[in-house]
Amino acid sequence: MGSFSLNYLLRRLLVFFLTIWVAATLMFIIPRLAPGDPISAMIARMSQFEGFVENADLIIESWRKRFGLDDPLYVQYFRYLGNTLRLDLGYSMGNFPATVAELVGRALPWTIGLIGISTFIFFTVGNLCGALLAWYKSPKWLKVMIPITMSFTSVPPALLSLLLVYIFAFQIPIFPELNAYGRGMVPAFTLEFIGSVLYHGFLPSMSIVLATFGYWALGMRGMLVTIEGEDYMILAQAKGLKPFYILYRYMIRNAILPQMTALTLSLGLLINGSVLVEIMFTYNGMGSLIYASINTLDFGLIQGTAFILIVSSALAVLIIDLSYPLIDPRISLEGR
Repeated sequence: MGSFSLNYLLRRLLVFFLTIWVAATLMFIIPRLAPGDPISAMIARMSQFEGFVENADLIIESWRKRFGLDDPLYVQYFRYLGNTLRLDLGYSMGNFPATVAELVGRALPWTIGLIGISTFIFFTVGNLCGALLAWYKSPKWLKVMIPITMSFTSVPPALLSLLLVYIFAFQIPIFPELNAYGRGMVPAFTLEFIGSVLYHGFLPSMSIVLATFGYWALGMRGMLVTIEGEDYMILAQAKGLKPFYILYRYMIRNAILPQMTALTLSLGLLINGSVLVEIMFTYNGMGSLIYASINTLDFGLIQGTAFILIVSSALAVLIIDLSYPLIDPRISLEGR
């Protein structure tokens, strides 16, 4: 079995923390490039409903001091970094006095569940379909059906979600079009609630799966085609091993590592796609939370949600990178 040295582990951890720092810095700068500030935006929203806000200037001034928006940018930046190191994400300016941690804590499990289940399905199904496309024992009807279903890959997940909602929520009302669970239900670990979550999450997850699994099918098919003439394949066939055993033991196992690398590189795009899907379905996840924070110019919530997604993505990349020796015993990450 492969292994990795302490030196390699330290290098990977250094890259992990450097990635988080650079991304966190960008998340601090980008929202402040937009015109206005969250306090003025909040007063403007109040004015739309009430028509007039008394002493608006005094309110804006006091709240700007309360959230430190009057401080120089470098002071705000170092305070932001210090709070982030302590995992103190601060208060939401648009949902005060709720904290960012409270809002993220309610939304994050839904996004993790949606992305996790969708990733498992499209990665497993995509690679299996690609392997069956390249396997000479596959039925002809299967080799015809798989390319037809792969045509959905050309449709973005957000547009595909509209198509699925139109068909399966309006024309054929099988699944609900909004929310993560039934109205009036209280989140709890009960069979009724879990069933409602799976029922409401089917269309969002299928929007991601149908739009992405074709990439993995094509990638796996291309990898299997390249290894068909390898010496170990000829030896396996000469031994008289069963075709299906050769498929999963010799072909898929040797072709899966590049697919794992591709999965690592595509995690960022996957998260971006899931954010749009959540917005389309008003799913109770990080996507809807980010959308609301951008509309309200909620600096604290934008930084907090982006930071959590960045850390989650970087951590997933680190785990996949360190798991390479376990996937392929030929790999030894000793830094030599």
